[in-house]
Amino acid sequence: MAKATKKQALGRGLSALLKDPDNDIKSVSDKNADQVIGNVVELDIDTIEVNPFQPRSNFSDEALKELASSIRELGIIQPITVRKVDFDRYQLVSGERRYRASKMVGLKTIPAYIRIANDQESLEMALVENIQRQDLDPVEIALSYQRLIEEIEVTQEKLSDRVGKKRSTITNYLRLLKLDPIVQTGMRDGFITMGHGRALVNIEKKKDQISLYEKIVSDALSVRDTEKLVKEYQQEKTGGTTKKPTSKTKELPGFIEKSIDDIREHLAAKVDVSASKTGKGKIVIPFHSKEEFQRLKKLLSGD
Repeated sequence: MAKATKKQALGRGLSALLKDPDNDIKSVSDKNADQVIGNVVELDIDTIEVNPFQPRSNFSDEALKELASSIRELGIIQPITVRKVDFDRYQLVSGERRYRASKMVGLKTIPAYIRIANDQESLEMALVENIQRQDLDPVEIALSYQRLIEEIEVTQEKLSDRVGKKRSTITNYLRLLKLDPIVQTGMRDGFITMGHGRALVNIEKKKDQISLYEKIVSDALSVRDTEKLVKEYQQEKTGGTTKKPTSKTKELPGFIEKSIDDIREHLAAKVDVSASKTGKGKIVIPFHSKEEFQRLKKLLSGD
């Protein structure tokens, strides 16, 4: 307990040092900079502004309230990180949830690590540190990767080294940005997973992405079911009935040729039939949802 009190007192002492206008610390070479940079300092919460480079944009109200309750009871266990932008003014690099929750509780000060960095360095620090977090959604991570590549001007290979992720992982995240904004929002809100998104990104037309997305949500399709749905969509879009099935259809026995259209009309569904010259064969009736399956079952059973 004595150690914690001593550390807190030290932090408050450094806070007073930072408020001395005659010894304003602007760079790592300034007097007393070594006492402040890299140490935990108690900063007035009103001297801190939100980082405009923060990649995270979604904050759960419920999660913030839970964190605020924890801070009220136990205090802040992990300090935030800020960069000094002016005399007694700071900008968040990481820890916005802790910052928001602390303000919610009504704290006047907050423990912080202080860094001195330019805008580009701050952007990189914020993005890289936030990418490592477990609670970012896939779209936020993808946007962070994209900003690092575009604004820091790094290749995917170099980015892979910096964030400690495989290049294929980064590529998979970046591909999610090809999804329609409605689908991206569904992923951010938890209606679908990244696995669903990775399947849907193979659909080129945005309106078709949305159509399939709505089916996934309404039918609570799994990722595997979604992959099958996308595959069937792609097969239909590449010409519907391909040349191979067409040639088989021409070879169907006469009794099938006369009845297949009646079956399709009765079921209001695409029905594929294959048969040998001896008359043996099979009928395939695809369906795309539980409701459609129930409809087909009812028609086939005569209920």
